[in-house]
Amino acid sequence: MRQFEALRQQDVCLGLARRLVAAKLDGQLRFLLRSSRGDSESRQVLASAVRDLRALLPKCEEAPSLEVLLGLEGAGAARYFGALPYLQGDDVDTRLRFEGRNRRPPRDRFNAVLGFLYGLVHREVEAAIRAVGLDVAFGFYHQPRGTAGPLGLDVMELFRVPLADMPLVGSVNRRAWDADADFEVTSEHVWLSKAGRAKAIELYERRKRETWKHNVLGYSLSYARLVELEVRLLENEWTGKPGLFATFRLR
Repeated sequence: MRQFEALRQQDVCLGLARRLVAAKLDGQLRFLLRSSRGDSESRQVLASAVRDLRALLPKCEEAPSLEVLLGLEGAGAARYFGALPYLQGDDVDTRLRFEGRNRRPPRDRFNAVLGFLYGLVHREVEAAIRAVGLDVAFGFYHQPRGTAGPLGLDVMELFRVPLADMPLVGSVNRRAWDADADFEVTSEHVWLSKAGRAKAIELYERRKRETWKHNVLGYSLSYARLVELEVRLLENEWTGKPGLFATFRLR
C-alpha cells in the first residue's frame, strides 16, 4: 500500500527517475573512462563520448519530466554504444565485434550475448523485488509494456553496465567465445547455442560473486547482494529512510 501511494505521486516518481538515469549515465561514463585504450582515434572517440555524457549528468538533476529524462537517457545510450566498439581489442574476431545495438531478434553475436545477459539481470532484479515484498507491476519510470513489470525495468537500469556490459566486453577481449560453437546463426538472427548459454550463465554468475566496497554505505558486498540491497533502499524511500537509492557508483 505504501508503494502504491508513494508512486502515485508525480514528484516522487520524477525524483527517483532523475537519480536512476543519472546513475545509469554515470555508470556508462565510468566504464568508458576506465577502459580508455588503443590508438589516437579510439582515444578521441572515447574522450568525445565521455565529454558528452558528463554534459548530460547535470541535466538529469534539472529534468522537468519523465519524457525529458527518457530523451537524456536515449542521448546517453547513443553516445555510449557509439563508443563501445572502441573498448574492444584489435585482435578480437570480427564476428564478435560490436557494431551497434540491435535486438528482437539480435542480428550479431555480440548482441545475442548482451541480450541474454540483460535477460538474466532482469530476472535477478524481479526476484529481488518479490523477495523484498514489492510489486513489480508498479514502477516510477518505465511504462507498462508486454509482460515485463515496470519496476523491474526501472531497477535493472542500475545493473546493465556492471552485470552485463563490463563482463561481456572483458570476456570478448579475452577471446573467451567461440564464434562457431557458441552461436546458432541464420540469415535473420543469431542465438546462443547450448554451449553459449552455459558460458553466458557462468560469466554472469561469476560476476555476481565479485565483491566491492559500496561508495556510500562504506562496506563490501557482492553484486548479488547489491541487487537486493538497492530494492530495499528503494522501499526505504517511502518508509522513512530516503536518499540512498541509486547512489552507488562504479569505481
